[in-house]
Amino acid sequence: REKMVELQQKAAMHGKILMDGRDIGYVVLPNANIKIFLTASVEERAKRRFLENISKGIPCTLENVEKDLERRDYIDSHREFAPLKKADDAIAVDTSYMSIDEAINAIIKIIEEKVGPINE
Repeated sequence: REKMVELQQKAAMHGKILMDGRDIGYVVLPNANIKIFLTASVEERAKRRFLENISKGIPCTLENVEKDLERRDYIDSHREFAPLKKADDAIAVDTSYMSIDEAINAIIKIIEEKVGPINE
């Protein structure tokens, strides 16, 4: 994991970059200009993962997917190195009741408020 952090930090030295991960905002790039912490309820995330798995032909139950996500959240938030947490200066976006397009638009709005239009 430490080697991966080093590689991610080197990649960010080359200019503008978008990274996604559970520890990007406070471990990998603590000085990033914009930090967004996406959240959704475990029930919604389980539903999304369940539907994704079913569409890929991966057998599962909604109950098992939810339990797996809860277990992963617990492990990630209690690990010693880079535990899952929101950076103090990150903007939280709860996508529980958003479509993918609504979530993307919310992120774009945050970015544009910080740095201006991104479609130029």
